[in-house]
Amino acid sequence: MALPIFYLVRHGETAWSLSGQHTGLSDIPLTPNGEKHAAALAGRLHGLNLKAVFTSPLQRAAKTCVLAGFGSVMQIDPDLVEWNYGEYDGKTSAEIRAGRPDWSLFRDGCPGGETIDQVVVRADRFVQKIRATQGDCLVFTSGHISRVLCVRWLGLPGNLGRHFMNGTASVSMLGYEHALTEPVVRLWNESSRG
Repeated sequence: MALPIFYLVRHGETAWSLSGQHTGLSDIPLTPNGEKHAAALAGRLHGLNLKAVFTSPLQRAAKTCVLAGFGSVMQIDPDLVEWNYGEYDGKTSAEIRAGRPDWSLFRDGCPGGETIDQVVVRADRFVQKIRATQGDCLVFTSGHISRVLCVRWLGLPGNLGRHFMNGTASVSMLGYEHALTEPVVRLWNESSRG
């Protein structure tokens, strides 16, 4: 029997992902280019034998899921929403660091938003759900939460997510080695676009 795989897809391009603005709970749409790349995911993900498909409730992830061809089977999960950036939502890292030169999202969190510990609680809850599914799962979400999901899958501290950059419309694969005893990254940030 093959070991289960957790496919993790970051949503397609948005105006704010292009400009480098932190896009937490702001529910902005995909750009036309983002829609094109989301639709191209259908070919890249075709033929997967999936037990479940989950998406963030935010439109950029849900629309990516639909355009990739999984709208009829998607399950919305609120634990997959992006990090709540609070007062930093819509700001670039450069704008934030103009007032806080040593700011680090994965260490400091965001005023009026979430801390890393709060994001880890959501990520852990979702990882438990994936493990209980006992089959391959496909997940559509956003950049920073997917980085926390990755490290929590591996059993690592949430702040190590800072080391796992991923681009829009990228596909990553998490899984196991040695039966179900050793969680691993099988692929990270694959972004070839058909």
